[in-house]
Order: sequence, then structure tokens, then C-alpha cells
Amino acid sequence: MPWIIFQVGATRNGPFTSPAAGARMRLPVQEERGVASLTIENYVKAIYQLSAEGEGEMASTGALAETLAVSPSTVTSMLKTLSESGLAQYIPYGGAKLTDAGRSLALRVVRRHRLIELFLVKTLRLTWDEVHAEAENMEHAVSDLLIDKIDAYLGYPESDPHGDPIPKADGTIASPQATLLSALRAGERFKIVRVSDQSPEFLRYLTDSGLAIGAEGNVAESRAEAGIVVLHVGQQQTTLAREIAEKLLVARRG
Repeated sequence: MPWIIFQVGATRNGPFTSPAAGARMRLPVQEERGVASLTIENYVKAIYQLSAEGEGEMASTGALAETLAVSPSTVTSMLKTLSESGLAQYIPYGGAKLTDAGRSLALRVVRRHRLIELFLVKTLRLTWDEVHAEAENMEHAVSDLLIDKIDAYLGYPESDPHGDPIPKADGTIASPQATLLSALRAGERFKIVRVSDQSPEFLRYLTDSGLAIGAEGNVAESRAEAGIVVLHVGQQQTTLAREIAEKLLVARRG
């Protein structure tokens, strides 16, 4: 079997390491293609998500290294590869931004991930704090045909279990209007529509507090000087630190 030289990067289970940082290793052609595709998909998805959080700003090398759990030198090497492939614009010491081709690929990966998450919740009854890791493992292994079938089976949903919009098959994605819970004034009613912190621990905390997606309530108090927001949700009163309220996006209710 022929062999190809490939730069060490991330694998499905995280970064794989070698005796020296940034070392190059030899892989059989068939295996190399699979690893390269997975690595590229992980990078363009990370750039897309970091750019979205930064409202279109470039994803920095440091932020990508932290997100992908690799060294900055590994990120730099991969960003050069993405730039040469026409998937990203890379500026040394500045970071990267996706090209139209890179954004299209990133949205395909995001679509797979979010539909898999919702499918696992709806069919296998996994909880919203369990599905992210499972979707990470599956998103590179399923075909677009299967994802389209899952989309149809679920009734073409607009959002995943965490409230994130699901890209359509044509590559478009909605930009739903939402407001930070921390921005609401006392007396305003709300419905939770999205959660920005999707760590399992935080999601379990929200579940225990009755603050899952779809929960409705009103702001009893908003005390910026004390750094707290007091909510009434159902029969329960909950006091949140403002940094927690800033991780919840809501739709205002009249």
C-alpha cells in the first residue's frame, strides 16, 4: 500500500501526539484521507463557531488551540494548509476567517452535529447534557444523505436541543432574534430559547433549576450592583448570578 506524509493534528478522539511537537508521520493513503478530512472538518467548524461568537471577527490562533486542545504551532501549520486549500484566509499573528468554500463545509458539519444531537434526544431519549459528546463522535461518520433523511424524519426542525439553529440542506442558516436574560428589566416576561454554555455540568444545573429550553417566567428583580437576577419560573423562585444569566438567551413575552 502506498504511503503519504501527513502533518500530525487532531483525531476523532482528540489530538494525537508524536515524540516531537509538529512532527510529521507516515500514513497509508486510505487512512490519511480519513484523518485529513476529519481534521479539516474540526478546524473549519471551530473557526466558524469562534467567528460567530466574535460577530464575524477572525478566530485567533490561541482560541483555536484552546478549543481543539492542540498546540499553537499545530494550529498555525493547519491554518496554512486551509489557506492553501482555499478554505480559510490566514493572517500570521492575526488568526483565520473562512472563505465561502470553508463556510459551506463548516455549515455541513454543524448541520450534521445539530441534527444528530436532536435525533438522539428524540429517538433514544438521551438528555441534552449527554448528546454533544456523542454527536462529536458521529458527525464525521455519517453521510449527507443520511442526515437529510434524519432531517425529514424529525420534520425539518429549526433548532437543536440547546436552541442553536440548524443549517438547512441548501447551506443557509437562520439568525433567530434573542436577548440575553441579563438584559431584561424587572417585570419582563421571557421564554428561554437558547443556551450558549453547553458544558454538561452547566446544562444539568439548568435542568435542576427548571431553566431548560422552553421554560417561561418573569424577572422579579435585576440588581446590577449586586450582580444577581431573580426569576420566577412556574412556582419556583431562582436567583442567578449575572454571569449565568448572560449565558441564557430568551424571547421576550408580552
